[in-house]
Amino acid sequence: MIPNSSEPGFGVYVHWPFCLAKCPYCDFNSHVRTGGVDQAGYVEAYLKEIAHMAAIAPGRQVQSIFFGGGTPSLMEPKTVGAILDAIGGAWTIAPDAEISLEANPTSVDAARFAGYRAAGVNRVSLGVQAMNDADLKRLGRMHSVAEAMAAVEIAAKSFERYSFDLIYARPDQQPRDWQAELDQAIDRAAEHLSLYQLTIEPDTMYERLVAAGKLIPMPDEDARVLFDITRETCERRGLPAYEISNHARPGAECRHNLVYWRYGEYAGIGPGAHGRLIDATGARRALSTERSPEKWLAGVRTNGHGLVDDQALTPDQQGDEMLLMGLRLTEGIDLARLARLRGRPMAEATLAGLQQNGMVERRDDRVRVTRAGFPLLDAVVAELAV
Repeated sequence: MIPNSSEPGFGVYVHWPFCLAKCPYCDFNSHVRTGGVDQAGYVEAYLKEIAHMAAIAPGRQVQSIFFGGGTPSLMEPKTVGAILDAIGGAWTIAPDAEISLEANPTSVDAARFAGYRAAGVNRVSLGVQAMNDADLKRLGRMHSVAEAMAAVEIAAKSFERYSFDLIYARPDQQPRDWQAELDQAIDRAAEHLSLYQLTIEPDTMYERLVAAGKLIPMPDEDARVLFDITRETCERRGLPAYEISNHARPGAECRHNLVYWRYGEYAGIGPGAHGRLIDATGARRALSTERSPEKWLAGVRTNGHGLVDDQALTPDQQGDEMLLMGLRLTEGIDLARLARLRGRPMAEATLAGLQQNGMVERRDDRVRVTRAGFPLLDAVVAELAV
């Protein structure tokens, strides 16, 4: 059962920070370790940090678990199984819990997927990223389109639920090419696609290439054309947007991400993970762990956790976070819940102005961003946060 917006549920995020190579556009906490990784040693640390988070927020029922990264499909199935066993020992896992794992096509094989399934994983998300080999090479991906589609076929045979990602608004990408690529992807997708516009993130190889004049990002007006194609095509073919970058058949939304976007409660485990937990006093705590895998490991061995930040959020901070996350969803946010979190209602004059300009719409006690407003989402959130 998908949690609703008033009771978003409780999730657990597990970050596996290791990759075979660093993609030039990626700003995630990912690291290449050519000498290999001591998975048994890391498992021991993950188990300790799970126990620490459960002491902060005991007695929860886990609706979703998500293995992200990095490249979680580099984990041995027994590593995944041990972590899932520890989560089940620390909290109660709901019988119908969604348990997702991100995978790259280069690390996919039938035997490993079968092992993940046996360990308890019931959904995979594949990092395909492009449907032509030239752009895959430019994105620094280590797989071909043929390998990616083979991975999708394995996922379809191994799991009832699967998704894959694509990146669009790539340099020089033409609308007709993206339309063809998107149609091909929808033909292969069973229920869910994550479709992200390429952004030039700080401290990435792409940022350095742009600064050197060796990479020219797509102009905003051209990216807007591709955004509109994405929305219209997915809706026409039965995968409407439920979030600004995520599309699913009704009922097939990613339940774990809905916990985030509906401003639920979640534990973040592993190097560079973030969490939002409500402690025994009722305070919502923002927690984050050490990003360096080796420093995180040392911290857990010494302290029982790798936390480097743990602070109680003020009402205004909670309201701002709920706006930032919830307005990404096409369902929008519950104004009454927002008012309870930050201790004051939304400014009616600001809301009315955005409605008049066609940026948001209000139905009963909910507000959501319109199709015209989504390309200007950051500006809409900034106005409503006042």
